[in-house]
Amino acid sequence: MSRPIAVLRPEPGNRVTAAAIEAAGRTAIRLPLFAAAPVAWDAPDPAGFDALLLTSANALRHGGGQLGGLLGLPVYAVGRVTAEAAARAGFRVAHVGEGGADALVAAAEAAGVTRALWLGGREAVLRAGGVVTRAIPVYASAPLDVAPGQAVRLRGSVALVQSARAGARLAELVAPDHRAITSIAAISARAAAAAGTGWRRVEVAGDMRPDTLIALALHLAD
Repeated sequence: MSRPIAVLRPEPGNRVTAAAIEAAGRTAIRLPLFAAAPVAWDAPDPAGFDALLLTSANALRHGGGQLGGLLGLPVYAVGRVTAEAAARAGFRVAHVGEGGADALVAAAEAAGVTRALWLGGREAVLRAGGVVTRAIPVYASAPLDVAPGQAVRLRGSVALVQSARAGARLAELVAPDHRAITSIAAISARAAAAAGTGWRRVEVAGDMRPDTLIALALHLAD
């Protein structure tokens, strides 16, 4: 009998990932650990930049009307979902990454970008420095309350860990004696490390694509 797969990412991505798992004939536990919401920000003059770096589609969901003033900047997106959201918002996508924030910055630099603007979460994975001349948070992810009865559902599951914050929160929710029967499919080595030790199995996806992570979780669930 296959193990259930716990989807921990915020909405609306949670239901999209859970639906893909259920379409594969598996059981998905829908348990968002965070909720994203917009924060106040001021859009800078786009003339001061030659590219826009986006490491989450949440920047487009919560950036608001000020994004319109930046439409002339080519977008370097961390993955397909973010790239598609940027295209729907009217941006020209110059690059779609597969390897995380650091790889995205490296790709932009290799393409000749020298003055990049990053828009992302308040719990930033990028800071200003190097080719990233300015980093502006446009949303924040707040932890959601998880009742003990919800947390116990994670026992014996395969948990999808898509950020370091989610890994750390998962470690708080799963009792040490339950980790030995619970596995982790992580989006990155950083996300896996944040969950700590003692888990039944911990494996890292080969790239940042959602389909790759889901395939890994399905494998671990067998």
